[in-house]
Amino acid sequence: MLQNNPELKSKIDQLWNKFWSGGISNPLTAIEQITYLLFMKQLDELDHKKQADADFTGEGYTPKFKGTWIPPEHRDKSENDQKPFAIERRTLRWSEFKHFHAEEMLQHVQNKVFPFLKDLNGSQSNFTHHMKNAVFIIPKPALLVEAVKTIDEIFKVMEKDSQEKGHAFQDIQGDVYEMLLSEIASAGKNGQFRTPRHIIKLMAELVQPKLGHRIADPACGSGGFLLGGYQYIVTQLALKHGAKDLTADEDGFLRTSISAGLNEKTQAILNNSLFGYDIDSTMVRLGLMNLMMHGIDEPMIDYKDTLSKSFTEESEYDIVMANPPFTGNIDKGDINENLSLSTTKTELLFVENIYRLLKKGGTACVIVPQGVLFGSGKAFKNLRQLLVERCDLKAVVSMPSGVFKPYAGVSTAILLFTKVWGPKDKVSQPATEHVWFYEMTADGYSLDDKRTKQEGYGDLQDIVAKYHARNPETDTDRKITEEKKCFCVPRAEIEAEGYDLSMSRYREDVFEEVVYEAPALILDKLLKAEVGDVKEEDLATIRSGIVRELLELRGMIE
Repeated sequence: MLQNNPELKSKIDQLWNKFWSGGISNPLTAIEQITYLLFMKQLDELDHKKQADADFTGEGYTPKFKGTWIPPEHRDKSENDQKPFAIERRTLRWSEFKHFHAEEMLQHVQNKVFPFLKDLNGSQSNFTHHMKNAVFIIPKPALLVEAVKTIDEIFKVMEKDSQEKGHAFQDIQGDVYEMLLSEIASAGKNGQFRTPRHIIKLMAELVQPKLGHRIADPACGSGGFLLGGYQYIVTQLALKHGAKDLTADEDGFLRTSISAGLNEKTQAILNNSLFGYDIDSTMVRLGLMNLMMHGIDEPMIDYKDTLSKSFTEESEYDIVMANPPFTGNIDKGDINENLSLSTTKTELLFVENIYRLLKKGGTACVIVPQGVLFGSGKAFKNLRQLLVERCDLKAVVSMPSGVFKPYAGVSTAILLFTKVWGPKDKVSQPATEHVWFYEMTADGYSLDDKRTKQEGYGDLQDIVAKYHARNPETDTDRKITEEKKCFCVPRAEIEAEGYDLSMSRYREDVFEEVVYEAPALILDKLLKAEVGDVKEEDLATIRSGIVRELLELRGMIE
């Protein structure tokens, strides 16, 4: 959607450049500060809209900006002593403070609006807890004025887009935020990097989460997988209730994040279905705001190291979708004792941990580096054996190395598995019968650093269709061609190969017979290219070195 609106993209680029030139060059810091401003703008917009809706329907609504607000540090004072510190809530509205002079605006936002934002969901909320150490660090009044002006312009373009093209306003707002997140153009700590949205949508289509499922991501970053699961469920509910105006997006998927049509009970179930964890406090705040900007009122994203001894959750979730850190090792002394693999490699420990987090019957869809599929180390083999024996390993989808550019060029794969046997259960029969393999060669975008949109959807829609229609009895042809990229392999064969899960181990390459012209004919063509139509007896008189050499070669094969 956003890619098709150059005006919107231009405005976002302007906003980004203003922060860069204004002295905030760290991408994460800039995004965090921009996010706070987007939040302030959104709060005002949503409050006006809810008030208008309430007036129209006759229902009661208490505006967020009505009355006074007492900062938390003064709430233990008596009512009389609080009065000097009371702030008129209406002055905290975006539409009010944007008219202030530059110096006054900066002071007002720093000292009043931002503290109000941090206190938004009440002192006991998860959001307030993680916003506790957040700081507003826009240094110059001029930068704040320019940023406020540009964000107003962005919202005007979004409003225009939603009216002209029928796009949901909240969807576009989410797109704006995703666009800002995509500006994080470095891998970050411990091999973390943002998962492309179309890959998240693909994985949600494979897993098919349902209303009431508890969905988790143990290394959630900005919350993309949680949002992907949420949007899939909301879209299915919209279709179930007769939505006719949904059209396929640029990747061929039907998606909406609009939850306005959901009843209160359904919205409450959704709000209590998403759980994310991350070890980077900045990413936790970004994840919280990302989900809140998509209509999730109180996201449950927390600051936790899910591999450490302090994280004891087990058998809690119906769905886990994740792209855990690929590189780096964890301190051996801090690894959760419930993890059985004898390794410090995070890519292996995360997959085992995800298995433990699943309820029996729960399904995971996880991105791993391709080395996990064939690594010869004991921990690699033990993990693959666990996936085959204690889980129903449904699918292995290999992806080309360009999928994560410009962040990284690593080759990756998607593992899709359902937990059948618990860690302490005695396995009477291995859970996996067959594994479905697919070789993705295109994802609808160029595989270079630019990742520009290509015509069509690449293999995305083919993967979804073929996976849900897979049949172990008929998907036995292992010859891979441009048209056919998948097949099933029985468990017994995988066991015999030492639980190797690389597709190349099982595929049959198709060799095309190439017919070449006879050497004499090739030499005659080369001679003709050099000298043109010359009689045979005249060739000997030509002194050109290359002609003599060609004649000698022809003499040798005649």
